[in-house]
Amino acid sequence: MNVAILNYNIGNLASVQNALIHASRELTNTTITIESNPHNLARYDKILLPGVGAFGDAIAHLRAIGMDKAIKEFAQSGKYILGICLGMQLLFTQSEEFGIHEGLGLLEGKIESFDRNALKGLKIPHVGWNQCHLTTKGVQSALFAGLPRDFYLYFVHSFHSMDCSDTLAVCEYGYTFSAIVGRDNVFGIQPHPEKSHEVGLKILANFLKL
Repeated sequence: MNVAILNYNIGNLASVQNALIHASRELTNTTITIESNPHNLARYDKILLPGVGAFGDAIAHLRAIGMDKAIKEFAQSGKYILGICLGMQLLFTQSEEFGIHEGLGLLEGKIESFDRNALKGLKIPHVGWNQCHLTTKGVQSALFAGLPRDFYLYFVHSFHSMDCSDTLAVCEYGYTFSAIVGRDNVFGIQPHPEKSHEVGLKILANFLKL
């Protein structure tokens, strides 16, 4: 199995690659590659879209190199995609981060900022370990095989999804937001599995087994 981590000049890819290599240790004939050429995506079985920073800059980078179209074509082929942190947000229709930006549109919904009035003094960004709770749909997903219904993951973000009908797990930070989403072959995780120790590695391993 050939797995690609997409490089579009946004984020630290080494930690994601190391986590994937560790998560794939029980699998045979699995290669993890950092890929920056959109024309090569068709040769991979699965892709991961990581990212940190601002949504507008990230989507602009994807479009500048033609990676946005390549990701959409990959998704249409039925192969599995996992977006991480900003990469998850890019999967959505739209983001309100520093203006209105159109996303990849692989998942319906918009990305919005935390409501300061509802946070009751909690700081932005949301940083640190927090508990995720699987939804009814999430319990049925193979992405969480071998995990309990509630588990902790590591978050670093100021924006989130609130209105996704494909939510697999929610998190509480002043109020409830979507922590992990997925529909068919497209998945997104707001926290960082590569920074979330055993649980994060288990989610990555489950993704590789899909």
